[in-house]
Amino acid sequence: MTQVNAIQLFEEKKVRTIWDDEQEKWFVSIIDVIEVLTETDRSRKYWSDLKSKLKKEGSQVSEKIGQLKMQAPDGKMRLTDVADTEQLFRLIQSIPSPKAEPFKLWLAQIASERLDEIQDPELTIDRALEQYLQLGYSENWINHRLKSIEIRKELTDEWKSRGLKEGQQFATLTDIISKSWSGKTTKEYKILKGLKKENLRDNMTNTELILNMLAEASTKDISQAVNPETFEENKKVAKQGGNVAKVAMKELEAKTGKKVVSSLNAKSLLNSNKKIDK
Repeated sequence: MTQVNAIQLFEEKKVRTIWDDEQEKWFVSIIDVIEVLTETDRSRKYWSDLKSKLKKEGSQVSEKIGQLKMQAPDGKMRLTDVADTEQLFRLIQSIPSPKAEPFKLWLAQIASERLDEIQDPELTIDRALEQYLQLGYSENWINHRLKSIEIRKELTDEWKSRGLKEGQQFATLTDIISKSWSGKTTKEYKILKGLKKENLRDNMTNTELILNMLAEASTKDISQAVNPETFEENKKVAKQGGNVAKVAMKELEAKTGKKVVSSLNAKSLLNSNKKIDK
């Protein structure tokens, strides 16, 4: 069974989802849905109370709810209550909200779109482009971001071909690459930018994205050249790939007199883009 984690946008709010290829259906984070519909900052408590209420009413919906690992606000993959589209439709009936009907239509739409994307993978890129535009990113930044997704995929495919495991091993190698070129682990980088649950790459500047791409592309190319066989050997390759970008960064900083790695995040970037547009 192949599962793909993805962030969907409903009225500019993020909803965590997982696509299950075998069952050909989406599984959606229930607490994210509750947060969108109720705008509460206590979605976990709301869900706990709702489960108790449904149980007392004799409903079996909550009993069929499963759990899958999704990225938590701290960046770690944690088990989260999820529901498929049919289960969500039934749950939404128990949540008073003016957004209930628009949300149902949205759910049906993303389910249909995913089936279309399986037939035509280019649609995935088109929809990612549309989502970033809706959030207010510049087209130049979006082009870099989409390219970074492609390069990241090529790197993780290379790691998989070496027998490395998703999760801790991928995270360790990613941290080595990041530390080697930027001087910061992923966590340290996010702290610098004032991020919590937000995606780090979505908050990088154009230059940061380009250098991160160079680091990951270099890691993949070096790996294919030297054929590392153990995790320790892959860690050395990750450091070498990161160092390629570090050299480029240091030369750029020497020419411009400006630091590349900065605290600028998406909010700052988007405000800057708005000023330029005006």
